[in-house]
Order: sequence, then structure tokens, then C-alpha cells
Amino acid sequence: MTTALDDPRITSIGRVLRRYKLDELPQLINVIKGDMSFVGPRPEMEQWVDLYKAEERRILAARPGITDYASLEFIDLNQVVGSDNVDEAYLRTAFHRKNQLRLKYVDQMSWSTDISLLSRTFVKLLTRSRA
Repeated sequence: MTTALDDPRITSIGRVLRRYKLDELPQLINVIKGDMSFVGPRPEMEQWVDLYKAEERRILAARPGITDYASLEFIDLNQVVGSDNVDEAYLRTAFHRKNQLRLKYVDQMSWSTDISLLSRTFVKLLTRSRA
């Protein structure tokens, strides 16, 4: 379920779309429908939600979003998980940290937090595209 660094399922066009996060644009439909917001904990695969501890279940009370603290820290998740045993690598290296960051958002939800995260996301995307 986790995308590997050199995942053969990703086309050359898909790599460009993913690099600049343009593959996230369809989620704007979910924002317009009210199912998601711009800022909030990223939706997680059911297999990972099933592993949530009781404290981590608080994440599910927040409306999911396109960006959050975890999205910023793990903007290049495929670099973190590498190419081999990516689901195992995700569980070992990112899963718990991402949940800590999701809980941080849940605990700090406010307009100012959202504006800060949106601003930081745009800056990060712009600086990535120059690299």
C-alpha cells in the first residue's frame, strides 16, 4: 500500500505530478463537498488505522485534510521508506511519528494553526520545485 521510492506503478508523468503534489488536486473536490478540509490530519489507509492506540484514535475526530504537520515533515515519504519492504519501513520509520504530528494538530486546531500550516506548505512546495 505504501509507494516505494522507485515504484514501477508510477509513470513518468505520475512522477512529475507527485513531485509537485499536483496529484492532490482531485482532493479539492472532497474539500468542496465538505468531506475534507485544506488542513487536517491526512486520511490513513484502514490497515494502519486498525493499528491506532486508544490515544491515536483522537485523530479520527478531526476532519481530514490535504496538509498538516505530518505532511510537511514527510513530504518525501518515498525517500524515507525506500524501495524494499516499504510497508514494513513505513511502520518502523514513519507511522508513529506521523501520528504524533497528527495529534499535535488535533491539540492545536485553530484558524492561526491552519493559516500557518497552509503558508508553510506553499513555501515548502515552492522551494522544492526550485531544487
